[in-house]
Amino acid sequence: MSTMNTPEVAVTITSAAATEVKKFMSAENVAPEVGGLRVSVQPGGCSGFKYSLLIEDKPADDDTVLAQDGFNVFVDPFSMQYLNGVAIDYVTSMQGSGFTFKNPNATGGCGCGSSFSA
Repeated sequence: MSTMNTPEVAVTITSAAATEVKKFMSAENVAPEVGGLRVSVQPGGCSGFKYSLLIEDKPADDDTVLAQDGFNVFVDPFSMQYLNGVAIDYVTSMQGSGFTFKNPNATGGCGCGSSFSA
């Protein structure tokens, strides 16, 4: 039995968002077996925290790696506490297209949809 307590985090990525992530990874020549999408939370934005999405070649040593359909998601220890249960979608509308976040941990947000308070 392992004595390590590995934090579990659930991040849902819709099929529309996954398709876009794979396009970005392909455009940047990032191998899906090793590389992936970094989902993080950073101080800032109009509500206190903002989301960040980056394509990376490989995870950092302290990342939690979540296997998705055809790629990995990397979450750093700081962001972990804010991202459990987050759903990431990709929406196309007349106002434009982009990634959206639905966060059950957020206590408030703003009109831009990319920042929140917790």
